[in-house]
Parts: sequence; C-alpha cells; structure tokens
Amino acid sequence: MSSNNNRAGSGNNQGTSSQSMAALGRMAASMAIFGTVGIFIKKLPFPSAVIALGRGIVGSIFLLLTAVVTKKPLCIPAIKKNLKLLILSGIAIAVNWILLFESYEYIPVSTATLCYYLSPVFVTLASPVVLKEKLTGTKIACVGAALFGMVLISGVFQGNVGGNNQFMGILLGCGAAVLYATVVLMNKFIKDIPSNDCTIMQLGTVAVVLLPYVLLTQDMGAIELNPTYILLLIFVGIVHTGIAYRLYFSAVPYVEGQTIALLSYIDPVITIVLSAIVLGEPLTVYSMLGAVLILGSTMVSELIGKK
Repeated sequence: MSSNNNRAGSGNNQGTSSQSMAALGRMAASMAIFGTVGIFIKKLPFPSAVIALGRGIVGSIFLLLTAVVTKKPLCIPAIKKNLKLLILSGIAIAVNWILLFESYEYIPVSTATLCYYLSPVFVTLASPVVLKEKLTGTKIACVGAALFGMVLISGVFQGNVGGNNQFMGILLGCGAAVLYATVVLMNKFIKDIPSNDCTIMQLGTVAVVLLPYVLLTQDMGAIELNPTYILLLIFVGIVHTGIAYRLYFSAVPYVEGQTIALLSYIDPVITIVLSAIVLGEPLTVYSMLGAVLILGSTMVSELIGKK
C-alpha cells in the first residue's frame, strides 16, 4: 500500500518503445509488491510502531546503498530547499503506517486496504482549499460513490457492523487515508528534487521520529525477538519498501500519468484476492460492490484529473 507513500508525478521523457515496455513491467511489479505488504504485516507479532520503524530504517538504508552503488549522490541543495516539507511529510508517513498496520488488528486486511484507498477522496475534497483546484460535478459524484462504497464494506446493510472493533478498524484505516492524502498534497509543494532523494529523506525521517517514540512507549523487553520475525521485518523493509520504491521511481519517467493511475489499482486488487486466499478473509457481495465503487470512482476521478 503502498504504500505505497510518494507515488506521485510522471515524466515527459517517454524514451524508446523497449524502455517503455520495461518500465511498464517495473511499474506493474512495484504495484504487485505493494499489494502483498498487508499479508506480511499480518504475520508479524510486533507492535505497529515497531514495524513502521523497522520498515523506515531498512528501506532508507537500502535506498541509500542503491544511490551509492549507482553513483547518484543526494542533491543536498534541493534537500535543504525542501527540508521542512520533507520532514513534515516523513512524520505524516510514520503515523500513516502506524494507523494502517494497527487497523489490520481490528478488521480484515482487504477492508483496511479499501479504507486506505479513500485517500484520493480526501485529496479531492481538500484540493479546492489547498491547491485552488475546481471541484467539478463529476468529482463530487465520484466522492459520493466512494463514500457509499465505504458504507457497504462497513457491514451496515448486513446488520453486521461488528461492534467497537469494526468501528475502530475502519476509523484507523480512514485515518491512515487522511494522512496519506496529506502526504500527497505536501508532495505537490516539494520542488526540484529527485524522487529517490525525496523518498530517502522521508523514510529517514520516519526512522528518526519513530526511534525515540518506540523506545519511550514500547516495552522492548516484552517483544519476541524471534529470528524468523526479524528476518520477515527486514524482508518487508527491503522488498516492500526499498525494492518496490526503486522499481516504481525508475519507471516513472517512462510511463504516462494515466497509465500510472491505472496500474496503481493492481495494488488493492491483489490485496483483496490474497486476503481471501491466504488469510481466508470473507469476500461478500456487499464488500465486492463496495470495492468496485471505491476503486472505480477513484480511478475515474484520477483519469479525469489527468485528462
């Protein structure tokens, strides 16, 4: 889920046909990886803040090492120019991850993912104020459809709201969506900095912010330091953060914006399917209809925006 958390923008250098095809493959692969992160997080017994901290540390180190190997040093002047927004967006990502991972404890991963994919709705609602963009009738209709889809997956029409746990999980998932929308809006104001540098700084901020928070709020002695769990957390940091972001950003300059918008829906579709197959989570008619409304309306809204 992306996490996915700095997936924005598109390049104008379309390159050759072979470059474009290879870029499409990398983009699709990154989205597929993002779509499996919830399955792995569900298997980790660590507190959400610890998982987010591990992901931030491992992901930022991996991307830094990649920059060193590829001989692409960080652009320090650009980082200094955008430092305030980079730090604020990094903090938002940290809290966003915690809320999303925590929501997995209360509701199915598929439901949490759909809550998370309400983030474009919040971006749309905030755009007239923050970005001075016009809120069209079509976008208002898309927002309404997405919110109705949220009502469907909540279980209201089935008389199966699930009590406090269900409500808390949906609240956490929607909170994560609000914070992801905040990151997207802040990224609109981050200028003239390579995407890889931006991501390294944001993930580094996640690690710096969460380290003292975890040490102060978590009983580290009570956490089971099983080698299998530690390796799994490192795997999530390398694959679902470092490699996924590397694949994504290496593809962005060669893929058109509308294509990126379409490919981004590989992420939630894979999450929903794997949640049903691997985790045995129920997939009702109401939840499927809700998924179609949420994902379909956000897709239409994004494509209209790109057009």
